[in-house]
Amino acid sequence: MERLKMFTPRDAAKILGVSYPTVKQWIYHGKLKTDKTQGGHHRIPETEIDRLLPSASRTAPAEARRKNFRKISGRNQLVGRVIEVKVSGLMAQVTLSIGDQHITSIITADAVRELRLKKGQMAAALIKSTEVMIVLP
Repeated sequence: MERLKMFTPRDAAKILGVSYPTVKQWIYHGKLKTDKTQGGHHRIPETEIDRLLPSASRTAPAEARRKNFRKISGRNQLVGRVIEVKVSGLMAQVTLSIGDQHITSIITADAVRELRLKKGQMAAALIKSTEVMIVLP
């Protein structure tokens, strides 16, 4: 049997894009179902987080959505490690380390939450452009 991934209330708040006190209130009012550890701490199942994500992001199970990002016709994909994620308002800045180079992408904060992007995680940058310029160092 596959073990369900569990999140702390603070991690759940980051994924859902709400404050920690909001998550605690949802727990206390029964809007968010949790399991308690032996020490009495709340842990939130991934299924509960997915239930509260916007309906557009629930078209497939979370694991399937994350695997599908590589099943695409574009061939300009650079695989690297996430070295920085900065979320500010509606937008986010994600930096990948690819070899000894860095590439930065500006995406929506919703996309960061849905993909659950974190520092240290492997990800791919898909480059789609009509022009490529060469510059001498």
